[in-house]
Amino acid sequence: MTPRSELTRSLLAVLGRIPGLRPATPATTHVGSRVPWNLDTMAVGIDDELIEIRAVALALPLPPILREAEAALKAALRETPWKDARLRLVVTDIDATALTSSRSRE
Repeated sequence: MTPRSELTRSLLAVLGRIPGLRPATPATTHVGSRVPWNLDTMAVGIDDELIEIRAVALALPLPPILREAEAALKAALRETPWKDARLRLVVTDIDATALTSSRSRE
């Protein structure tokens, strides 16, 4: 396993512990279910200067969720060669359940 793939797994594990977000991955089909790797890894881009994580919002409001995710992900980067890389969180979609659950709170 390479350092980048280890970091990807680590970041996905951190993201998995943030309520209200999930990795943004391509729609799964019967073809996608036969891919021999974890499709969630496609939600993480690692460059020397930039770590980009694409996510789908499962809950609203977004600002507190994104602050929590940012803090947790930066902590995970602290002891890695990417500790100085910029972190970019991109919300690519909002799950319909986030919209219906936010309406029920009104």
